[in-house]
Amino acid sequence: MGACAMGLSDAPLSIYIHIPFCSVRCSYCAFNTYTDLNRLIPDYVDALCRDLVFAARHNPHETVHSVYFGGGTPSLLPAEQFGRLLDQLRCSFALPSDCEISLEANPDNLTGGYLKDLRRLGFNRLSIGMQSADAAILRMFDRQHDLAAVAAAMNAARRAGFDNVNLDVIFASPNETLADWRRTVETVLQFEPEHVSMYGLELKGGTVLRQRVDAGELPKPDDDLFADMYELASAYLEAGGYCQYEISNWRRPGKECRHNLQYWRNLAYIGVGAGAHGFAGGYRYSTIAAPERYISALGGEMAKPAPFPLTPAVAKYSLLDAAEEMYETVMMGMRLTREGIDLPRFMARFGRDFLDIFAPSVARLEALGLIETTSDRLRLSRAGRLLSNAVIREFVESLSQPE
Repeated sequence: MGACAMGLSDAPLSIYIHIPFCSVRCSYCAFNTYTDLNRLIPDYVDALCRDLVFAARHNPHETVHSVYFGGGTPSLLPAEQFGRLLDQLRCSFALPSDCEISLEANPDNLTGGYLKDLRRLGFNRLSIGMQSADAAILRMFDRQHDLAAVAAAMNAARRAGFDNVNLDVIFASPNETLADWRRTVETVLQFEPEHVSMYGLELKGGTVLRQRVDAGELPKPDDDLFADMYELASAYLEAGGYCQYEISNWRRPGKECRHNLQYWRNLAYIGVGAGAHGFAGGYRYSTIAAPERYISALGGEMAKPAPFPLTPAVAKYSLLDAAEEMYETVMMGMRLTREGIDLPRFMARFGRDFLDIFAPSVARLEALGLIETTSDRLRLSRAGRLLSNAVIREFVESLSQPE
């Protein structure tokens, strides 16, 4: 049974657009990105526009409440290319005046004129990859900016009229001390962004940083130090007026990322672009990863009719059944530190009581002090946030047990 069959057809739609181009690949990056294909940008934008047309063909002018340009480095695209994409979005879908339109950006791409052009086109949210205030860590990450570039980007964003800016930072990198991390957190607070995304470093396979750690050139991050860094940042951000609403995200009042909430609530979103993922119409899918092949696939018509939201660029897809969708809803929803699992919403979606399905796990995790329940929701306790992966695993593994 798909999402639409479970009463979610009235939920708002979001769109993710993947821009896979970069000037330099960061040492920790495992995303679908390319550093030598910028010549493809005009053809790639043409292909994105055609993909949006295909995606909208079954439900033209459906309301979209968030659009997110991620990457890669979306800020490598000229403003006029974003103008084309936004024109196509507004032609194919209904974007209300308050639609959240976000751009991921590197600090060194954000000149004053460029930001004013983006704001004029309709962008109203920026996510700037600061990553660290420490010059040595930025070099280890192969980042091309310094702290002065972050300050300049923040100033330019404010002058251009952006009042919703996120700063991305990474902690627990090799050789980073608690004092190093404290300086980064203090610097973030000095910049006064509306939103902060704070991620513990993941050493993904195939990345340069993972290779250096595996070779013994750099030390592995320490679990205890990881926890200390997380708790330090949580305390500083809370004292600075930020509310944590997801494991890795804090915001000023009213500045939650609407697009990311769509993921964490396991609601429908269309993914376009090379290597993008989507979930809509009950289908979970991914697109062709290689930009050249993605462009080629969108050069003609659909070979055969396909249901919403599948397009010629889709490489893999599956129609989720109720059990799979419940699994993903629990896995994502438990990341929301304030909202957690909305129990009435869960009942409306699946026709089953969460507390009945997971009664043994709920009892065990409550006894350990890792979760808390109210009349209408279940969520991680403060202690549970540091053990969120174990808590989520407890719930999702219980779904695979025979009843």
